[in-house]
Amino acid sequence: MRERHVDMYTAYKRASSMDYVSDYDTEDGSAHLLNGLGKEIGNPSWKRPLPHILVGTISSLLFGYHLGVVNETLESMSLDLGFSGSTMVEGLVVSTCLAGGFVGSLFSGWIADGVGRRRAFQLCALPMIIGSAMSASTKDLWGMLLGRLFVGTGMGIGPPVVALYVTEVSPTYVRGAFGSCTQIATCIGFLGALFIGIPAKDTVGWWRICFWVPAIPAAVLALFMEFSAESPHWLFKRGRGAEAEAAFEKLLGVSHVKFAMAELSKSGSGDEVDTVKFSELLYGRHSKVLFIGSTIFALQQLSGISAVFYFSSTVFKSAGVPSDSANICVGVANLFGSIVAMLLMDKLGRKLLLLVSFTGMAVAMSLQAMAATSFTSRSGALYLSIGGMLLFVLTYSLGAGSVPTVLLSEIFPNRLRAKAMAICMAVHWVVNFFVGLLFLRLLEQLGALLLYGIFVSFCLIAVIFVKRNVLETKGKSLQEIEIALLPQE
Repeated sequence: MRERHVDMYTAYKRASSMDYVSDYDTEDGSAHLLNGLGKEIGNPSWKRPLPHILVGTISSLLFGYHLGVVNETLESMSLDLGFSGSTMVEGLVVSTCLAGGFVGSLFSGWIADGVGRRRAFQLCALPMIIGSAMSASTKDLWGMLLGRLFVGTGMGIGPPVVALYVTEVSPTYVRGAFGSCTQIATCIGFLGALFIGIPAKDTVGWWRICFWVPAIPAAVLALFMEFSAESPHWLFKRGRGAEAEAAFEKLLGVSHVKFAMAELSKSGSGDEVDTVKFSELLYGRHSKVLFIGSTIFALQQLSGISAVFYFSSTVFKSAGVPSDSANICVGVANLFGSIVAMLLMDKLGRKLLLLVSFTGMAVAMSLQAMAATSFTSRSGALYLSIGGMLLFVLTYSLGAGSVPTVLLSEIFPNRLRAKAMAICMAVHWVVNFFVGLLFLRLLEQLGALLLYGIFVSFCLIAVIFVKRNVLETKGKSLQEIEIALLPQE
C-alpha cells in the first residue's frame, strides 16, 4: 500500500509541477505570488497560522515553568520529603530534570519525523502530565526524582519540536517574530512559576499545588493539538502532497497554496521517505551545517548564562535583596529582551541580533569581573554585580536566547531538519548540565575574576564565530536557505 501511495503521488507531483511554477513570476530574479489573473496578491495573512503557533508554544510555557518551579519550592519540599540540608540531594532534584531533558531531546528528532509534529507535541505533553502528578503527590524523595525525570523527558522533546513546527507553518516574512514567541512563552512560564511559588515558604503543602498546576496546560496542549494543522513540510516529506496542500490552505489561504507547494518542490521530491543516519549528519555534506548549529548552542551555554540563571540569588542576597525579588528582576529582564527580539527579528535579521547580543554579554560580564577586583569599593562592586547581571540577561535575551532555535530550524534541510535539531539540542543540554554542575566549584577554585574572564572570552569567540559562519536567513524561504547552504550536486 505504501509503494502504491508513493507512486500515485509521484504521478500527481509531475503532473502539477508546471502548474505550481506558472503561478508565480520570477522576473528579475525575485518571486511574486500571482493569482489566477496574473495579479500580485502579496503576503499571506499572519493571523491564520497564529492560533496553531500559540498552541505549540504552550510546550515552551511548560518548559519555562518547570525550569523555575523548584526555585521557590525547594526549601519547603525538602522539609516535607526529608532531605533538608543536603545540598547534594537538592542538586540531584534539579539535575534529574536536566538528565531527562537530554534523553528527550536526543530522541525528539526521530519522534517528530516518525509520527509528525502534532503527535510529537502530544507525546511531549504526556510525560509532563505524568511527571507533574508524581511530583505533586509523592511521599518520598524517589517519587520526586522519578517525577522530575518524566518531566525532563517532556521538556527535552518540546523545544526542538516547537522550533520545527513554528518554522514550518509560519509565513516567511514573520517567521523570525513567530519563532521568538517560543522564547517569550518560556519567560512567561518561568515568571509564572516564580509568582505561583511565592507562598510556598509560608504555606504548608503549597509546593504540591505548584507541581499540580502545569498538568493543566499540558493537557490543553495535548487536546488542542488534535485540532491544529500538521506541518506541510513533514507531510510533503512523507509523500502526502494532497494533505500538505490542505495544510497550506488552512495556514496561508487558498490563494497561496500553489506558490508554497512550488517552494517545497525546490528542495527535492516529496515522494521519498529517507532514513537519515548519524554518519550522514556527522561526516557527510551536512556536517558543516550541524557543526554551526551545535557550536552556537555550545557557545550560548559557555557564555555563562546558565550560571547566571541558576545562581543569581547569591549575588542579590549579598546586596540585601530578597531572593524572590531577585529572581523576578532577572525574569522580567529576560522577558523584556525577548519581546524586543521578537519585534526586531525580521527587521534587523538573525545574524545582527546574535552579534549585538554576544557583544553586549561580553561587556556585561566584564562589569561583573570588574566587581570582583580589589580596585572597586564594596558598594561599587554590588552595583556592578547587579547591573552587570541584569544587563547580561537582557542582552542574552535579545539574540543569544531567542535566535539559535529559530536560526537552526531554518538552516537545516527539510529531510534532516528534525534529527539535526535533536543533536544540537542534546549538545545544549550536555553543556548546560556541566556548566550548572561545575560553576560553584570553579568559582571557588579559580575566583570570580578569572572565571568571569573565561565567560567573556567565550562571548567574544561567539562573536567571531557568528560573523564568519552564520548565514543571514531574514526574508528567505526555507528552500532558498537550503539551496544557499547546500548547493545541489
